Amino acid sequence: MKTVFQILLWASICGGIGSGVSSCRPDPLNDLTPEDSQVFITNHDRSVNFANYKTYSLPDSVVEMVNDRQTVSMSTLDQRVLDKLAQTMTGLGYQRVNRNTNPDLGLAVMKINNSYVGVTSNPYSAYYLDYWGYGGLGGFGGYSPYYPSYYSFYEVSDTYWLIQLIDLKNPNTADQKLNVVWQAQIRGNGIFDETSVDSIITKVFDQSTYLKETKE
Repeated sequence: MKTVFQILLWASICGGIGSGVSSCRPDPLNDLTPEDSQVFITNHDRSVNFANYKTYSLPDSVVEMVNDRQTVSMSTLDQRVLDKLAQTMTGLGYQRVNRNTNPDLGLAVMKINNSYVGVTSNPYSAYYLDYWGYGGLGGFGGYSPYYPSYYSFYEVSDTYWLIQLIDLKNPNTADQKLNVVWQAQIRGNGIFDETSVDSIITKVFDQSTYLKETKE
């Protein structure tokens, strides 16, 4: 599938770019507002003519994915996201229909919340013998000290919205697969606040102008 990636970073970072940064200088990222930190990544199948789709189906719930576990979520936040998506899709000219009426597109919404735990090794280096004045390896009368490696553990959290438009009109019957014709990721601070829903959904679709142009 040929795709095109567009990344829009709503950020403005002030500082002396190219003038060198002191280690004592405050991190400019700490001064970003939630809106400034938000990133919108859209991806679509360039071989698809979106004018060929007229109807869509949207479930009344959100899929919440936590590592390998999947559950259905119907919180107030989820409902607000679904309502805004339905409003936007209708405004683009698509008609919302029931799943049982063979819609052209399926609109799926996922809330991703993954956590990863990793480990790093910090092995002992013979360089430190020179530091203490023992001449590197061979110090201590021909013996070299042995130290076990030190291990550090870390945890990384990855949380974001994932929205997909799935082609239900042209299923791949041979492989029994459905093609994702459009996808959006929403990342950054404040994206799970109810007050930010209208803004983030609007920005995602403003970035996906090919969905609008086929309807005008």
